[in-house]
Amino acid sequence: MRSVRVLLTGSTGFVGRAVLRRLLGASGADGRRVEVRAVARAVPAGMDERAGVEWVCADLTDPASLHGAANGTDVLVHLACRVSGGAEECERTNVGGTRAIVDEARRARVGRVVHLSTAAVYGPGPHRGIPVDGVVPAPVSAASRTRLAAERIALDAGAVVLRPGLVLGPGDRWVVPALGELLRRVPARWDGGHGLLSAVDVDDLARLVAALVTAPDSGAVASGVHHASHPVPVRNGDLMARLAELDVLPSAGADDWDWEKCLARLRETPGRMSERQFALLARDHWYESEQIWRLTGRAPGPGPLERLDGAAAWYREHLRAG
Repeated sequence: MRSVRVLLTGSTGFVGRAVLRRLLGASGADGRRVEVRAVARAVPAGMDERAGVEWVCADLTDPASLHGAANGTDVLVHLACRVSGGAEECERTNVGGTRAIVDEARRARVGRVVHLSTAAVYGPGPHRGIPVDGVVPAPVSAASRTRLAAERIALDAGAVVLRPGLVLGPGDRWVVPALGELLRRVPARWDGGHGLLSAVDVDDLARLVAALVTAPDSGAVASGVHHASHPVPVRNGDLMARLAELDVLPSAGADDWDWEKCLARLRETPGRMSERQFALLARDHWYESEQIWRLTGRAPGPGPLERLDGAAAWYREHLRAG
């Protein structure tokens, strides 16, 4: 019985590493094994001997280097992207790279495409409990604008597009480090800590991707955009309190500042995080996410706050090193 053969981009990144681990331990509903062909600019140290992985050295920004990469594969899982940087480099990777890998998949007649995007394409918010495209996407950063453009390329190829919110877990170098910086600059509870956030543990997101890869029927989840966070949003105050309990971040203390005072203190204290990023982490950014879990027949798990226990040691070490 032939294996399910997956072409995977972004396998050395935060989400990609978790997806690769899940795929290597997965099997199809009919018992078929999953084999992975991973695209990377260079094979990472210690990864070349992983059973079930074939590495292809290629660069998404060089379409010629991808020729033949999709031959014989059944599913394209496209995770690679730029999450920061200038307009030109984001355009080159997120738009040009997506077009190149999708064209290669089409040439090789790959039957299924799973594409990772982000809920950040909706823009600054606040948003509370909205369905897919319940508001018109209005991305404000070069990364988010080009990731929205990449979605359109993937959708034209019949892709299932996933828009997670905040992704937490070992390897997260953005969310929790950003919360740590913002807490140093604004040392209080932020507007009562009431902001509701869509979030997902990275391994739960990887389980979702693996379910889409191994589903026996390519039409089980129709082409389109799906929110891919845990269905129950997390309160910012609860997230900050849990990180303090786990000794990842200091406690926000007893002071509770309204939003205007929070912004005033942020402006007075220089740092890397912008007001827009502060709002993304502190105010309502909650997107309905039940449907994708129901369609794949997967339980979403206990939620990102409960999963933080397993990530706390990684976060503590990473924040000390930084």
